[in-house]
Amino acid sequence: MSTSRHSAASGPLALDVRGLSVEFPTRKGMLTALSDVSLTIKPGEILGVVGESGAGKSMTGMAVLGLLEPPGQICGGEIRIGGKRTDNLSEADMASIRGRLVGAIFQDPLTSLNPLFSVGQQLMETIQRHAGAGKVDARTKAIALLKQVGIPGADERINHYPHQFSGGMRQRVVIALALAGNPQLIIADEPTTALDVSIQAQITALLRRLCRENGTSVMLVTHDMGVIAETADRVAVMYAGRVIEMGPVEDVLRQPRHPYTRGLMGAIPALRARVERLAQIDGSMPRLNAIPVGCAFNPRCVDAGARCRMMRPALVEEARSSVACFLHDGGVQ
Repeated sequence: MSTSRHSAASGPLALDVRGLSVEFPTRKGMLTALSDVSLTIKPGEILGVVGESGAGKSMTGMAVLGLLEPPGQICGGEIRIGGKRTDNLSEADMASIRGRLVGAIFQDPLTSLNPLFSVGQQLMETIQRHAGAGKVDARTKAIALLKQVGIPGADERINHYPHQFSGGMRQRVVIALALAGNPQLIIADEPTTALDVSIQAQITALLRRLCRENGTSVMLVTHDMGVIAETADRVAVMYAGRVIEMGPVEDVLRQPRHPYTRGLMGAIPALRARVERLAQIDGSMPRLNAIPVGCAFNPRCVDAGARCRMMRPALVEEARSSVACFLHDGGVQ
């Protein structure tokens, strides 16, 4: 499990999201996809964002990148990257800082790479656009980046096209592309899901090393608690468009406080324990048009009481962590 590397870091937060809400207009009214999401990432820190499909974790990342799919729109809150507010920027202004302030690594590297251009051309274009480097300097830096992310024979491979790389090597190229503009923050959305287990471990180790070497911060979006345990410093657990628990990885994984987080942890097999069947969380994530009154998790929660069915618990901050659950805020009855 990773240990914190950023206690001495100073300056503005790499990411500061306050009260972020996202809505989608429909013929039947507004659907709230994200509700009052707040989270921070310090310089050089990896924040894991975890939850089931539909929890809102990828949408949070897309909102930070300014890449929400229309007609989705930010309807409340603020986003600051490196101290600069970005949620109120025009698309043109956001495009100019995407890559320079914030980079992205997506699940399928083929969606991030243009098959018609060599990886060198794509890296050099990004370097020239954001660093103002000449062609020779850009090529030198591109080769250095490929070496940094572990591409063997980088001097030759820089001329190869995306289809000439394996899935794991393509993802390394995408990481190099994300680093090319020297951003303060990288949004990594399920960066290891499409890879086999041994390659996953290599990519997560690479992300950790690059954060340590470059001081880059990462928002790591995943459904895999194992990846979180191996990679992140802190974790934010999301459910139905809200953050319901957040804290240091060690605390949240060893002593989860929200019933949903406990359920996620109970579904992970232990190496040395022999059990007939794994624990499961009954039911499924509610649809956006059917989020229940009160705590959104109450229909699936074995601890739910009358208060949970009437009121939505706030995310209460404590010394090291925070949780949105009445079990820790006055009781459920």
